[in-house]
Amino acid sequence: MKTSLILASQSPRRQELLRQVGLDFEVIVSNTDETFPPDLPLPQIPIYIAEQKAYAVSQAIFAKQANTCIIAADTIVYIDGQILGKPTTRTQAINMIGLLAGKRHEVITGVCLLTQNGNKKETFSVTTAVYFNPLTPAQIAFYVDTYQPYDKAGGYAIQEWIGMVGINRIEGCYFNVVGLPISEVYKRILTYL
Repeated sequence: MKTSLILASQSPRRQELLRQVGLDFEVIVSNTDETFPPDLPLPQIPIYIAEQKAYAVSQAIFAKQANTCIIAADTIVYIDGQILGKPTTRTQAINMIGLLAGKRHEVITGVCLLTQNGNKKETFSVTTAVYFNPLTPAQIAFYVDTYQPYDKAGGYAIQEWIGMVGINRIEGCYFNVVGLPISEVYKRILTYL
């Protein structure tokens, strides 16, 4: 029997990456608390949140669907001892990008693959280092006003203008910065299909 894939994410970027590698999936999202225990090691934070997303969706579907694998992910941006979430205002977005400008930061995505009734769970994280060019206040304001990056961790999307102008290099997986380390996800998903 074929395994159905469920993506527990509203992210259009994650959805597009899964489509681009030829995976068929359904999107089911359940509201999830994205807080985490304060003593978690940094790479475990997005894994913990991804697990919470997967378990929340599993409550709704495992009773109804057999042979199902849930894909859940969470991405954090880490710089200078702090985690940057998603900005909710223009001022927050400008401040976040101002903090990143001219510096190195890390993008960490945690992934959870959860199968029927939770009988198999696999988690992992991928870290990419991103190096920003210095940016002027006018460049930062232009980006925020033009692209309104309010649904993006760290207040930016590498595939937009800011990635072409503001980022001079990365170390690691580009697609991880987009929102999903698709090569690693695809490799692991094949074992469930």
